[in-house]
Amino acid sequence: MALSFCGNDRGSSAYSVDNGVLDNGCFVDALNLVPHVFLLFITFPILFIGWGSQSSKVQIHHNTWLHFPGHNLRWILTFTLLFVHVCEIAEGIVSNTQMESNHLHLFMPALMGFIAATTSVVYYHNIETANFPKLLLALFIYWILAFITKMIKLWKFAEASLGVQQLRFCITALLVVLYGLLMAVEINVIRVRKYVFFANPQKVKPPEDLQDLGVRFLQPFVNLLSKATYWWMNPLIIKAHKRPIELKKIGKLPIAMRALTNYMRLKDSYEEQRKTEDQDKSPSIWKSMYRAFGGPILLSSTLRYMADLLGFAGPLCISGIVEHLDNSIEIDRTNKTGNMTFGVYFMSSTELLQNTSVLAVLLFLALVLQRTFLQASYYVTIETGINLRGALLAMIYNKILRLSTSNMSMGEMTLGQINNLVAIETNQLMWFLFLCPNLWAMPVQIIMGVILLYYLLGESALIGAGVILLLAPVQYLIATKLADTQKSTLDYSTDRLKKTTEILKGIKLLKLYAWENIFCDRVEETRGKELTSLKTFSLYTSMSIFMNVAIPIAAVLATFVTHAYIEEVRLSPARAFASLALFHILVTPLFLLSTVVRFAVKALVSVQKLSEFLQSDEIGDDSWRNAEMPLQVGSKYKHHGITKVVNRKGRYRMDNYEQPMRRQLRPTETEDVAVQVNGGYFTWGSNLSTLSDINIQIPTGQLTMIVGQVGCGKSSLLLAMLGEMQTIRGKVYWSKLPDYEVLYDGSIRKNRYSVAYAAQKSWLLNATVEENITFGSPFNIQRYKAVIDACSLQPDIDLLPFGDQTEIGERGINLSGGQRQRICVARALYQNTNIVFLDDPFSALDIHLSDHLMQEGILKFLQDDKRTVVLVTHKLQYLIHADWIIAMKDGSVLREGTLKDIQTYDVELYEHWKTLMNRQDQELEKETEMESQTILERKTLRRAFYSREAKSQTDDEDEEEEVEEDDDDNMSTTTSRRSKIPWKMCCRYLSSGGFLMVFLMVSSKLAKHSVMVAIDYWLAAWTSSNQHNQSLADPFVNATNYTKNDDAQIAEHRSYVPVFIILCGAAIALCLITSLTVEFLGVAAATNLHHNLLNKIIHAPIRFFDVTPLGQILNRFSADTNIIDQHIPQTLESLTRSILLCLSAIGVIAFVTPAFLIALVPLMVAFYFIQKYFRVASKDLQDLDDSTQLPLLCHFSETAEGLTTIRAFRHEARFKQRMLELTDTNNTAYLFLSAANRWLEVRTDYLGAVIVLTAAVAAIWTSSQSGLVGLGLTYALTVTNYLNWVVRNLADLEVQMAAVKKVNSFLSTESENYEGSMNVSQVPEDWPQHGEIKIQDLCVRYDTMLKPVLKHVNAHINPGQKVGICGRTGSGKSSLSLAFFNMVDVFDGKIVIDGIDICKLPLQTLRSRLSIILQDPVLFSGSIRLNLDPECTCTDDRLWEALEIAQLKNMVKALPGGLDAVVTEGGENFSVGQRQLFCLARAFVRKSSILIMDEATASIDMATENILQKVVMTAFADRTVVTIAHRVHTILTADLVIVMKRGSIMEYGTPEILMEQEDGLFASFVKADM
Repeated sequence: MALSFCGNDRGSSAYSVDNGVLDNGCFVDALNLVPHVFLLFITFPILFIGWGSQSSKVQIHHNTWLHFPGHNLRWILTFTLLFVHVCEIAEGIVSNTQMESNHLHLFMPALMGFIAATTSVVYYHNIETANFPKLLLALFIYWILAFITKMIKLWKFAEASLGVQQLRFCITALLVVLYGLLMAVEINVIRVRKYVFFANPQKVKPPEDLQDLGVRFLQPFVNLLSKATYWWMNPLIIKAHKRPIELKKIGKLPIAMRALTNYMRLKDSYEEQRKTEDQDKSPSIWKSMYRAFGGPILLSSTLRYMADLLGFAGPLCISGIVEHLDNSIEIDRTNKTGNMTFGVYFMSSTELLQNTSVLAVLLFLALVLQRTFLQASYYVTIETGINLRGALLAMIYNKILRLSTSNMSMGEMTLGQINNLVAIETNQLMWFLFLCPNLWAMPVQIIMGVILLYYLLGESALIGAGVILLLAPVQYLIATKLADTQKSTLDYSTDRLKKTTEILKGIKLLKLYAWENIFCDRVEETRGKELTSLKTFSLYTSMSIFMNVAIPIAAVLATFVTHAYIEEVRLSPARAFASLALFHILVTPLFLLSTVVRFAVKALVSVQKLSEFLQSDEIGDDSWRNAEMPLQVGSKYKHHGITKVVNRKGRYRMDNYEQPMRRQLRPTETEDVAVQVNGGYFTWGSNLSTLSDINIQIPTGQLTMIVGQVGCGKSSLLLAMLGEMQTIRGKVYWSKLPDYEVLYDGSIRKNRYSVAYAAQKSWLLNATVEENITFGSPFNIQRYKAVIDACSLQPDIDLLPFGDQTEIGERGINLSGGQRQRICVARALYQNTNIVFLDDPFSALDIHLSDHLMQEGILKFLQDDKRTVVLVTHKLQYLIHADWIIAMKDGSVLREGTLKDIQTYDVELYEHWKTLMNRQDQELEKETEMESQTILERKTLRRAFYSREAKSQTDDEDEEEEVEEDDDDNMSTTTSRRSKIPWKMCCRYLSSGGFLMVFLMVSSKLAKHSVMVAIDYWLAAWTSSNQHNQSLADPFVNATNYTKNDDAQIAEHRSYVPVFIILCGAAIALCLITSLTVEFLGVAAATNLHHNLLNKIIHAPIRFFDVTPLGQILNRFSADTNIIDQHIPQTLESLTRSILLCLSAIGVIAFVTPAFLIALVPLMVAFYFIQKYFRVASKDLQDLDDSTQLPLLCHFSETAEGLTTIRAFRHEARFKQRMLELTDTNNTAYLFLSAANRWLEVRTDYLGAVIVLTAAVAAIWTSSQSGLVGLGLTYALTVTNYLNWVVRNLADLEVQMAAVKKVNSFLSTESENYEGSMNVSQVPEDWPQHGEIKIQDLCVRYDTMLKPVLKHVNAHINPGQKVGICGRTGSGKSSLSLAFFNMVDVFDGKIVIDGIDICKLPLQTLRSRLSIILQDPVLFSGSIRLNLDPECTCTDDRLWEALEIAQLKNMVKALPGGLDAVVTEGGENFSVGQRQLFCLARAFVRKSSILIMDEATASIDMATENILQKVVMTAFADRTVVTIAHRVHTILTADLVIVMKRGSIMEYGTPEILMEQEDGLFASFVKADM
């Protein structure tokens, strides 16, 4: 039979045109070809040839700019057009099978139309990105021609009285409408752009975002197809494979998504409610959220509904395919002639849908569309959620900046609460938005599902649905329980972390006292509680997973068994498998529903907290700060200009420096008052006034001092002037500057209304030292140097690893109190403001520093600039420098005036001050004797870094690898390393879980999946049984023929039921077992890993702690342990489940239709590449998200802590800007991460759809048994859901395994050698009884890599001798003390104590028999008893006796609980001196005959030191005491003095003999110290 366009049926007059040309149907079809061919002829040359030469007029870096209006509408119409063309082709081909010969005209024009439509959209896209509108004319002409030709066809159909019941008529009508609409879109472009028919075409500018090269997030700007498939992400994801994604690569956010834009939207809708509704009611956050972000949520919900409805196409298509497989062979040709018009066959739409191939294609298209809509819906909600979070963060931040200080200090709003708002509540709301569309989409999905089931199975379907609905509340219950357990687990882990931190901070002491195991057990005990809670958590998690898998099995079981017994109709495979697929669809919403409800509840709570926060008090509007001051100043200042200079000499005779003469004040300046308070009553929020009746004036350009006792309101006075306190009544006036002083230095304008303020509690930013000092002002090198010098910061800066570019603050390096305070003062000095407020800047400084600061900083630097300085201080010796003094007492001003005034008018006060000054002077002399506190602080800093540098070679393996990666641009190696899955770590993790659990997990998983396949296979066999009776006939016809007398058949039918029940039961049991084994495998692994980690670290040599930063060790115990505890088990479970499901599905399909395996190969290759690229990019983006989150949270807590400072400096705007930048950076990372997830899911979903299509086509062509085909297709449908989970779980697991890797890297540290070569039994019970020490040729080093610190030291100490060791910093004194405890590497020589070489002793024994008092007092949280005697071996009397010796007995008696009184973390509730005395008592409780004191008196005042000396002489009279001395005068009474230098002994003998050697070291030390 030849192919001919019009067909050559017998006797047909296909080519005759007797009745008129247009009445020949074939000719009309040919006419329809014309426009398509026209378009192809015109566009192809333009696309292929003219393209290179045309360049866009506007240079722009993205080719994504969409120039023409109606863009999205055009894409949607074109896609619809393509779909209709596909239907037309299908209809044509199927109709063609009904004809005698092939009629090409039935489907050929449709095919050409399809090609032309595709071409049109490609052509359009190219023109649009190149902005060449004139070429659109070709399309315009095409739409007109196509519209006309289709109209003719439709008109002819109508003439032949064909109607809607004929499918071809409907298709033609649809096409006419579509072409008409497309024509309208084209006319609209002409109307807007005027590119033709108009004189002046319109010029266009690209949107602002696209002109900015920094914007890399293109989702809003690309065309619809690229939007739907995330095609624009390709370059990013593929490049990530070569080198990691950095922040630069992801650029900035588009303007519409920036936090500021969204904040304005939210704020406007929030404020609007204030105006419209009654004033008393607080505005609702829900309403403002709805007004600001309601639109996108509606869009997302619409997309979601469409996706859900399309989801039901799957089961229906399957049922159709299975049902018609058997009937497709026989086609009824009887009524052919009835539907012939124009000599061709017209079919109805139901007929078309009975064709299996058509159904397969439909199934494919439905899946693709459903997935596209679903991902689009997800994306829109996520974008909205991120926008909402940005807006909320900005809102919270603005509120923080306006919070009243009393709120913060009175504890209504703690820092913790604010951090929670930022870290938890905003995220809860964001997550709620993500899940929001589910709230209204799910009920619809469930109702639809149940209706369809009822249609397929009748009443028995309701039973299955009932089972599902009954079990849903159980799910919810489990979900809430899960949340509770998680909370309690969190509490325990915080507690455990606190204890671990304490151990790590005091590790030196623990080792020296051999207490590490006791404290280790304390942590293990808490960990035990945490693990119990974790087990509960695991139990609930596994229950939740179990419910999720078991519910559909139970429902299917209930349904099919009841169906077998109730209904008389035998279950056909078509219905069985369609309902099976429906049950699978129903489970997801039910499983998610519990989560969504939980999140909704959480969101309600969060909103409640947020609105409370937004309603809390704010500080008043401080417009007065820049007001004119209306007051004329009285004449009381006129003459004190001269007296000052006289008073100022007199003091500081010992320093002999002259005070430079101050220049005489110009009369105009004297009259100036900078700040004045009149009748001020101020409060901190309660109605009691803290400050009452304040009338003060602060003279401009002079130094005012505020003095008074502790707690008399000095700081409050400063804050009241800054407007931080609530004013009950009274006024604060700030003056304007005289005009001539506004321009200063010609260049820098003084910032008139900001005040440089240094608070009492020092506040640092997480930034470099330089940024902390300049604080946003322009950097001026001379000024900076001068300030650093005035605050004597240079020596401290030199010690930092990167100088003043070192990060300090919470996350940076910890500085001591004095260093922090000096940086804060430096910040106040550096700022170029007229007024400087310093709140007790000397409190943490020793005398030299404060003198230097006073002279250089305050008197020279500030006064030369003629800045007004207000100084709160306790150091009365500085009063003589003051130009004006304000004395305070109990919240009111006692006196105000110059020192001279006070001397004349208030003799009593002056005398009181004088006695105090004398006392301070004595202290001063004492202080100068000791090696000052500052030197000590610097020393600790140096120690920290010195040891760190040495370690840096062997630091963290992770870091090393990263460094290597960066150097290595050699592609292949980097790539392979970046895309490898860490199998080694997985094995390591599983082996920690124990072999038995792993075996159980693997076997039960395999068994479970086999049983689940068996259930479905049995169902296929059952439904296909005895089908031979009705092989060709329609199953519906047969159903009616069933009568009661076919009892045998029914009995046979029911005989399948018992096996089915048994299989389902087994499956449910196995589900329970697998979910439990995985979770408990996780618990076992977590237990082992943490236990090993803790033991390794606690027993590591002290050197390990010197070189490993504390933060790094703590991270292993916090973040990494948390991941191992809670995240890995779930990821592992999900991963194994998805992989096994995918494998079993592919296995089943291959079993049903082996031909499918051929198609599988290219699919697997595609899948491999998608997951490979995605995992790398996802990991990078995840890291970016994490690393950008931390600075954001820190910025919030930092701002809340430094509120007063920020407000005094008037830097709110700068901080807001910084917050917006940080938020945007974090949001960018998060957006890209979610876009990458969508990228992956769209691709895996399309792959899944292709799998379904190939499976269906293979099944149709090989025409296998219908039951099995149903089985295969049902499984193919599940694959689409699980493919992307495989990849996402793989990516997650990879990130999470990094935690195991980090923990593992610590597990390889060497432990100290605890055994020793002697047995414990060989050591006498009371050793060392005498305390005789022989040091023979001792050489010591800290590490085998390092130089020795002690070289060939020899000494002999007799029992009961008091020995002093002295020498400069770094001479090896401390190392010698550590050598007694075998804490350092003794590689030559030995120490013999009472005849035993200490290196041979077990460490525990050695360390428990000696005692030591360390330089820094260390106390642990717990009770006093625990601190003195953690082993609980001593009686109470012994403890009291020790406390009495240490002069602490009365103080402890006074505490509630006595010996069991609470010690807070680090002993913060005792003063430093008291802590040192506790340490002494601790040493005394352990009655050993040797005591070593390591610079124990360095950090305490004179009084405490005297006590210590006395105690040592009396209580330790009969013991050997080795003192390592800071200040030589403490060892002048010793029996023996050892002077060390550079690790060897220089002088050795009694102090008297050594003093006589004039040029000796000891003598020079003593001289220097006198």
